[in-house]
Amino acid sequence: MDLTLYVWRQDGPDAKGKLEQYEAKNVSPDSSFLEMMDMVNEDLINEGIDPVELDNDCREGICGTCGCVINGIPHGPQEETTTCQLHMRKFSDGDSLTIEPWRAAAFPVVKDLVVDRSALDNIIQSGGYTSAYTGELIGEANNTLISKPIADYSMDAAACIGCGACVAACPNGSAMLFTSAKVAQLAVLPQGAIEAAERVNNMTEAMLNAGFGNCTNHYECEAACPQGISVKFIAKTNREFIKALA
Repeated sequence: MDLTLYVWRQDGPDAKGKLEQYEAKNVSPDSSFLEMMDMVNEDLINEGIDPVELDNDCREGICGTCGCVINGIPHGPQEETTTCQLHMRKFSDGDSLTIEPWRAAAFPVVKDLVVDRSALDNIIQSGGYTSAYTGELIGEANNTLISKPIADYSMDAAACIGCGACVAACPNGSAMLFTSAKVAQLAVLPQGAIEAAERVNNMTEAMLNAGFGNCTNHYECEAACPQGISVKFIAKTNREFIKALA
């Protein structure tokens, strides 16, 4: 298939960016989106043009670093799929694709489609872990029984890969779904209960300090998430925050 691409090009966070038009020729429907971009970059290099900078690592749908906005949708049109696992058979011959980076104040553009997502790392560093010694209070992890509903709930939250699609999809640029998944993952486990109040306070404060917007329940975050993280975790985090104020 032949496609017309409108790709965001920007030299750096302080530079002005714009959409540039490129042609993708003879694209196999079985190729992935990133493989298609590799072909386009090879053509650009052969023409003496700087290739499009894009982030990627695993190309297996695990890490989420490949994220970009395709025709206004983070990671593209296929639900619960990262950009690297999106295949060109989701598009048709002659289609036009607009490809942009994540759009959020907390995600400054590094170059082209690459953004700095270290703000998410800062949220994790503020409290997304357990540091308290729990041996005498709770016992060894293998000896502590966890009910299956609680284990499943925690694992569902832990499925978040931190790609930032929720932020890119949110009209407010909120990181509430990401933060709540990390809070809820630990809040329901006995090992995480000891620092629960400190954790939710520190992580929500770090989220706001990073420049993320507020959650106003648009639910775009859940729709864009490649892991299908539920907004129920946002409700859980709100409850944890109220408990921490008591």
